[in-house]
Amino acid sequence: MDFFESNLYNYLLLPILIACARVVDVSIGTIKIILISRGNKLLVPVLGFFEVLVWLLAVTRIFENLDNWICYLSYAFGFAVGSYVGVRIEEKLALGVQLIRIITHKDASDLIRVLRKEGFAVTAIKAEGSTGEVGVLYSVVNRKSIEHYVKKIEEYNPKAFYTIEDIRFVSQEVYDTPEKVSKRKFFSLRP
Repeated sequence: MDFFESNLYNYLLLPILIACARVVDVSIGTIKIILISRGNKLLVPVLGFFEVLVWLLAVTRIFENLDNWICYLSYAFGFAVGSYVGVRIEEKLALGVQLIRIITHKDASDLIRVLRKEGFAVTAIKAEGSTGEVGVLYSVVNRKSIEHYVKKIEEYNPKAFYTIEDIRFVSQEVYDTPEKVSKRKFFSLRP
């Protein structure tokens, strides 16, 4: 009896391979969709190529084993796990920049000072809210720095209302991460 016709292969190894293939192709597809939404034109076709190649390998095995219901379950399981894995990979990569908008009723000068000291560009304006005068702060921040930025908001102005939005395009780089700022050499034009 050939190994590829054995029960061990058909009901254990083949379903595991199909599930793994789906995890890979769906993870690639998830990352590809996120990159499309961010306007990345170079990496998307390469990812699409590998996504479809792996998908074809998995689907071919399904069609060769139409009477094996375990393959169907492993295909669906691989899709579910691949969706989760793709999102987790994208979170770890933290590609792109985001806009943070903060609306505060309290004086935000300490928060602004701390954020600027740590290298974040902050634009502050006075505005009129439904309950009176408010301060509105805007920052464009690398996604890798969002968690650090939000900790500063919660530390210096915990009752502030803030939103975080993805940005597809920024005309010029005016944002920094704390790591970049610590490496930057500051100098003065004064003698």
